Amino acid sequence: ADYVVDTSELSPVQLQRKLSGLFLSNINEAMTIHCLSFGFKHGLPPEADLVFDVRFLPNPFYVETLKQKTGLDQPVYDYVMENQTARDFTARLTSLVDFLIPQYIAEGKSELVIAIGCTGGHHRSVAIAAFLYRRLLEAGYRVDMNHRDIHK
Repeated sequence: ADYVVDTSELSPVQLQRKLSGLFLSNINEAMTIHCLSFGFKHGLPPEADLVFDVRFLPNPFYVETLKQKTGLDQPVYDYVMENQTARDFTARLTSLVDFLIPQYIAEGKSELVIAIGCTGGHHRSVAIAAFLYRRLLEAGYRVDMNHRDIHK
């Protein structure tokens, strides 16, 4: 054996910290973050740890040229993100997530699901989840993205 860990006096959280210290080169690898977009009309995702409602943002659904597109399409993404309220929200969201993630890692959480919801899960939530996904990748976190309701 390369490592011997006496677990008789360790709590589960202490054991996870010990193992993470032995095998992870970067503390940001200790947790996988899932960015999930969804539509409120299809119900809340039960796996979500944090849920953010972006239905207050202007809805591209009501713009004829954007209605059939999704937040993954550049024109829809730009429509959502060029709004001052969206920029203010993403700045606050980024600040909150930057504070929370290290707290969850320190607590030993191995997965975090951040859910972003709009009405149908096609436009606003997808764009904001994509923004957050890219931001977390740039920060060096292990992150993935899923758009639960984009095809409904």
